[in-house]
Amino acid sequence: MNPLILGPLFEVGKTLLDRFIPDPEAKRQAEAEFVRMAAEGELKQVVAQLEINAREAQHPSIFVSGGRPFFLWVGGVGFAYSVIIQPVLAWIAAIKGWPAPPDVNQDLLWVVVTGLLGLSGLRSAEKFKGVASK
Repeated sequence: MNPLILGPLFEVGKTLLDRFIPDPEAKRQAEAEFVRMAAEGELKQVVAQLEINAREAQHPSIFVSGGRPFFLWVGGVGFAYSVIIQPVLAWIAAIKGWPAPPDVNQDLLWVVVTGLLGLSGLRSAEKFKGVASK
């Protein structure tokens, strides 16, 4: 792991704590937990996973680099079917007297979609607040 990444990582952690934890005592406890994680190597695991993710995304094989986009497309198509296509097909089927199209397991779909959009939502919030750079 690159030791030069720890300084900026600590700064990002401190900025996030300042923004989301206004109580000074709670912020002190969160900072102590962050330092404990760094000391015990948990933070190293997070950084190592981020490095692995970046290398996977640059891999020339679609079977290596395409895993995350695959889940993004599956979640998007499943969400589109569940919210738009299935209700329209059910409406047409009711008018024509046909059997209704199958439903999607929405609990599973929401797990996939919210997991995929969680980071995107944070990125959008950063852009909205003007924190993010190009």
